This record gives sequence, structure tokens and C-alpha cells, in this order.
Amino acid sequence: MPKTIKGFKAFKKGLICKDIKFEEGKTYETDKAKICQSGFHLCRNPLDVLDYYDLCESEFAEAEALGKIDTHKEDSKIATTKIKIGMKLSLKAFIEASVNFLLTTCKSKKTAASEHSSKLAASGYSSQLAASGYSSKLAASGYSSQLAASGDSSKLAASGDSSQLAASGDFSKLAASGYSSQLAASGDSSQLAASGDSSQLAASGYSSQLAASGDFSKLAASGYSSKLAASGYSSQLAASGYSSKLAASGYSSQLAASGDSSQLAASGDSSQLELSGENCVGAGIGINNKIKGKKGNWITLAEWIYDDNKKRYIPICVKSAQIDNISVFEDKWYQLKNGEFIEV
Repeated sequence: MPKTIKGFKAFKKGLICKDIKFEEGKTYETDKAKICQSGFHLCRNPLDVLDYYDLCESEFAEAEALGKIDTHKEDSKIATTKIKIGMKLSLKAFIEASVNFLLTTCKSKKTAASEHSSKLAASGYSSQLAASGYSSKLAASGYSSQLAASGDSSKLAASGDSSQLAASGDFSKLAASGYSSQLAASGDSSQLAASGDSSQLAASGYSSQLAASGDFSKLAASGYSSKLAASGYSSQLAASGYSSKLAASGYSSQLAASGDSSQLAASGDSSQLELSGENCVGAGIGINNKIKGKKGNWITLAEWIYDDNKKRYIPICVKSAQIDNISVFEDKWYQLKNGEFIEV
């Protein structure tokens, strides 16, 4: 009888993977399992799923491999002929699972390591961990912990409040679930995630991905094609690189992009979007959203009114326009009122 292997699986929104809509608690079977070719895939290390799925646009769940398996030489990825989908995980739960996995698997208790593929773990308060080798793994669960890695493909995770994580190597992955955590990555294609309130995330490498679910979080990316997503109230997102994508769902969020061809979207009420690059697109579909940008950029706003019968706000108009300095002017804040863009 095949051994049960527990792990984690990522999906597109709606728990969809390869055109299959999965459901929590259900089991699925197929005939063959070959890594990256056939079967159902999951990873024993939750952070490894980020090699295959977008941090900002994916959903995560616990999973179990129950059938025949094929393993991956590069990471903890597994292909199986039979998989059971477990509980769907919030960003906070996903990060905490990452911390717990690294704490469980890390063997070394040293606070510094220079060799490649080093593994460090600390559970005490105010611990400090540092690694300079490639593919290092660091985890801390105590308050005020500090983690730093300079090697490529390093993985850092912290669950304590006020933790600080920093990575300078390419393809690094950083995750924190404590309040007021600070995450910074300078390598290309780095991935940062924080679920605690007032967290701060910054990435300077190209194609970096930042995600925060806590209130008052601050996200900043300077590399090209960066992706930023925040779901907490009053979050602040800023990107200076070309083709950056910013998305916020919390109330009173602020989004700003200075790079060309950037895309900004906000669904939370009273959010503000600012487009200072060329050929950018911004959409604020929440109640009382504001938007401004440079000439040539496209803007979209939604107008809502309160329905006394339904006891809630309902949308009555969605409108798009290009800033042309004739009817809609650059560097001026606009809201949608009575179906028209009005300066505010």
C-alpha cells in the first residue's frame, strides 16, 4: 500500500489546476504520475509551490499524496496518481505552514552558516540567523527575530512579531506572519509575503512578487514587471519599474506606479490610484475611489449609490477614459459622479 505523503498544493483562483476545479476534502485519481507531465502535483515544502504558481494570484491548500508517486530532483515536488485536497489556506496560514515546515526539517541550530544548502532554525525570542550560501533555508518563530541570506534561491520564514527578513540573492523567498514584520529582497524574481498588520515589504529585483494581507501594510518594488498585492485596509503599494502590476482589495488603499505600462487595480472603498508612467492602466471599482495619472494613460472608475430597499450600495455606472488634457486632465484627481469624471 502506497505511503501517505502530506504536502501543499497551489491553484489558480477558485482552486483550479489544469482546468480541474478541485474541492476541499475530496479525493482525485488518475492512471499515471510523472513529474511535470502527468498525475496530481503537490510539494512537501509549502514555499516550493511558489516556483510554479504566482504568489499574488494563487490559492493554497493542504494536500495528501495517496497513490503511486514520482519525485522531483530539484525540490520537494511530488507527482501522484491519487491526491486528497485538504483545507484551503489563507495567506497567513500558508506562511505559518512554511515556518513550521522549515522549523521541523532544519537540523542545524547554528546562528550563522556560510556553506551552500545550509539549514538554520530558531524558536527563541530575538534570535538572529544568517546564511551566505546558496539555497539556504532559515526559519524563526520567536518575536523580533532577524533572518538574512545572501545566496541565490534562499528561503526565509518567520512567524514572530517584528521579525526582519532580508535576502540579496536571486529567486529568494521570504515569508512572515507576525505584526510589523519587515521583508526586503534585492535579487531578481524574489517573492515576499506577509500576513501581519503594518508589515513592510520591499523588492528591488526584476519580476519580484510581493503580497500582504495585514492592515496598514506597505509594499514597494523598483524592478521591472514586479507584482504587488495587498488585501488589508489602508495598505500602500508603490512600484517604479516598467510593466508592474498592483492590486489592492482593502479599504483606503493607496496605489502608485511610476513605471511605463503599469497596471493598477483597487476594489476597496475610498482607495486612491496614481499613474505617473506612460501607457499605464488604472481601475478603481470600489466606492468613492479616486484616480489620477499622466496624459495618455487610461483610467476606469465605478459609481455606487445606496439602495434603501436592498440595504447596501449598488453600482450604477462604470466608465473608462483616456487622459487627453481635453476632457480629462493629467495630474488631477477624479471621481465618477452622475456618470461623469469629476475633479475632486
